[in-house]
Amino acid sequence: MMNTLSKPAISTKDPLTTLATGLNFPEGPAFAADGSLWAVELKGESLVQYKNGKLKRFRVGGGPNGIAIDKQGAVWFCDSAQRSIRRFDPVTEKVETILDNIDGEPLNKPNDLAFDSAGNLVFTCPGESRQEPTGYAVVRMHDGSAKKFTTEKYFPNGLAFSADGKTLVLAETYKHRLWKGNWNAATGEWIDAAVWATVEGPQGPGGPDGMAFGEDGNLYVAVYGTGYIHVVSPEGKVIQKIDTAGQNPTNCAFDPTGKLGLVVTEAEKGQLKTVAINTKGITLFN
Repeated sequence: MMNTLSKPAISTKDPLTTLATGLNFPEGPAFAADGSLWAVELKGESLVQYKNGKLKRFRVGGGPNGIAIDKQGAVWFCDSAQRSIRRFDPVTEKVETILDNIDGEPLNKPNDLAFDSAGNLVFTCPGESRQEPTGYAVVRMHDGSAKKFTTEKYFPNGLAFSADGKTLVLAETYKHRLWKGNWNAATGEWIDAAVWATVEGPQGPGGPDGMAFGEDGNLYVAVYGTGYIHVVSPEGKVIQKIDTAGQNPTNCAFDPTGKLGLVVTEAEKGQLKTVAINTKGITLFN
């Protein structure tokens, strides 16, 4: 189940447990303050909530992708089909569109998103940038204004902030690499961003997708098309690979309580899985 170059992070010989099956291209796991786990069905036009061992669907239409949950418990998600950032209220079950254009043009198929330390929302827009560097990323500032903070990327995808919010990592899927730079939450600027790590990717479609930092200082990256979570050290080296028993892991998130370990969404088999692991996720600011 594991290929490792350093001390294993896995806590058992058979670390994988399947929580849910039959999902239609699951993506974007995130935990709410009440302990519930949220994800999306990209091709099922739904948000899903896993709580107390049960799965509940909320149909929202479109093509929901990444998820971020704010301090009030609202679920923000990218919608690649409707080319928008949308927000779902778990109490009222109402959905509203927050942003659908940038610089006078429709958003280019938003993919993944995250909040920074100031409550600004950052998200990627890969569009069809698999062969041409037309992908970009946007910051929606706390006051509602929005701007691109990086451009000319080959399918910008997953995003992750460091524990202090001062560093932002972005996956460039079709170049099989991760960018890292200093994040200024006051101005919405990504400073001195440069290629930090390279991961193995498939010959065909795929590469680094969603990711999450662990308390061990490593970055856990779902590499679509390879069947593995790649563990990247602070030095930018892949030190471990965790088999997900499915070819297309799309994203991962740590259970803040530690109970479920590392949760993985896997699209080939349509499953929500957990990995028993010896580290917890970082405590984020939002």
